[in-house]
Amino acid sequence: MARAASAIDAVCRLSSGAQGVNATHFRPHKPATGWERHDRAFVDVATQLKEYFDGRRRVFELPLEPEGTPFQLRVWNALLEIPYGEAISYGELAARIGDRSASRAVGLANGSNPLPIVIPCHRVIGSNGKLTGCGGGLPIKERLLALEGALPARTLFHRF
Repeated sequence: MARAASAIDAVCRLSSGAQGVNATHFRPHKPATGWERHDRAFVDVATQLKEYFDGRRRVFELPLEPEGTPFQLRVWNALLEIPYGEAISYGELAARIGDRSASRAVGLANGSNPLPIVIPCHRVIGSNGKLTGCGGGLPIKERLLALEGALPARTLFHRF
């Protein structure tokens, strides 16, 4: 399987497999041995991420190839169905995949999302409206939800 990696303005590192983008890394991340840098392979991804941060894109149109367990893939597919500007609870996400009792497992899968922003794990919040669990940190989750106009009213006045 061909692998490639690219950096976008030293903020994000992208990687892909044979079928599509499979990971975004927002913290310092060194690609695995054998990976090669191919910035041109990620022009569409970089363009769409810039459009998102500029407020001009609400849905990503990219071939995705996240690697995970069947359960994780189900959760990540359900995340793709949460519209821009909306936030739902972990319990609601569990219900959407057909298992209301799986909210903790859904939270773990959400936290393992290899394509944050593109697969919008930031749109999932606690049942009490609080921002919880974000691999990039709660300030990043708060900024992404604010960008989308989806901050729950409680977070506007209460810190976590």
